Amino acid sequence: MGEKKKAKAVIVGGSIAGVSCAHALISAGWDVVVLEKSSQPPKGSPTGAGLALDRQSFNIIESWLPQPQLLQQTTLPLTIDQNQTADGEKDVSRILTRDEDFNFRAAHWADLHGLLYSALPAEVFLWGHSYLSFRTSEDKTSVTVEAKALQTEEIIEINGDLLVAADGCLSSIRKTFVPDLKLRYSGYCAWRGVLDFSGNENSETIMSIQRVYPDLGKCLYFDLNTGSHTVLYELHSKRLNWIWYVHQLEPEQKGNSVTMKVSSDMIENMYQEAEKAWGPELVRVMRETKEPFLNIIYDCDPLERIFLDNVVLIGDAAHPTTPHGVRSTNMSILDAAVLGKCIEKWGAENIPSALEEYQRIRLPVTSKQVLHSRRMGRIKQGLALPDRKPFDPKTASAEECEELQHKCMPFFASAPLSVD
Repeated sequence: MGEKKKAKAVIVGGSIAGVSCAHALISAGWDVVVLEKSSQPPKGSPTGAGLALDRQSFNIIESWLPQPQLLQQTTLPLTIDQNQTADGEKDVSRILTRDEDFNFRAAHWADLHGLLYSALPAEVFLWGHSYLSFRTSEDKTSVTVEAKALQTEEIIEINGDLLVAADGCLSSIRKTFVPDLKLRYSGYCAWRGVLDFSGNENSETIMSIQRVYPDLGKCLYFDLNTGSHTVLYELHSKRLNWIWYVHQLEPEQKGNSVTMKVSSDMIENMYQEAEKAWGPELVRVMRETKEPFLNIIYDCDPLERIFLDNVVLIGDAAHPTTPHGVRSTNMSILDAAVLGKCIEKWGAENIPSALEEYQRIRLPVTSKQVLHSRRMGRIKQGLALPDRKPFDPKTASAEECEELQHKCMPFFASAPLSVD
């Protein structure tokens, strides 16, 4: 008898959610093909910015890597989660909360993606292929995905036993589940950037930012001003990651991305506004950053279901979220790990049962985390909430500040990986 044919998954999206899923399904004994519209892997490009990995995600990624020590070597510890008041007058800064038991690691998106990507067989990737549509067989046991090769315009079809939608918060595959779903605009956008200071470690900019933020290298700093806040932390290889959340009307979105194209005028205007709101040390870091960019911040109310027949949503496709609970990447990694475990447990002949279990484990967790992240963002931005007055860091009591801490996140220490 010939060897039983391996089951095959088609994964749409080659970002961290997609490559994590490829690892989890290959570990479960499946073949995978990853469709990604980028023409090639992001080679050390400045794509994306900083992110914070929790201990559970960190351990899962290590289990996928042939050289797990590389993850430790390309990340920095985040042992402190600190919220403080800040305005242009840095001498009136006060610490609102400080958690010194914060067990996260700071990573750059491109570093983490590179580690995950390079640990996979190159032949699983179809670069430069744009997803077009899918159809499920009548007996719901297989799925055919149609994609276009962007260079040649050729339309190809790929057959598989499972379709995984890892196509981000603007997921086109999700539209087939919930065609009327509207993302919720948060009311604010985020200016982001990474300052590479290698070779300039002794510059006035770096010396002064390290004076004002003495725990850089191990601390996730949040500066809160009335109606606005910033994030600052250090990344491996002498880089500083910063984010500034600013209220504005919902920008007009072009194409399929939540990152906006910005002009030099917009950037200059951002610097001028920053000078009114933040200390000169932080503004200088912003000014010296090459190519700052602007993210439009969306989330959506939790979905009722994240699979249909043999099509499943993972990562931001399943639960678009605001970034405040440092959850987005962590949720994607856990989604992938749980999906892999469920598929392995139930086998290719019981995909509906596997997806049912995946949904039962992950949906209660991600739904709570998305809503908590939304709440955290509204508190830090001084926006209205039904059960508390808008947060003002200048007058807030210790009790009002409690909720600023990441450890209030549901399933903060760990989330279930199985039903038992």
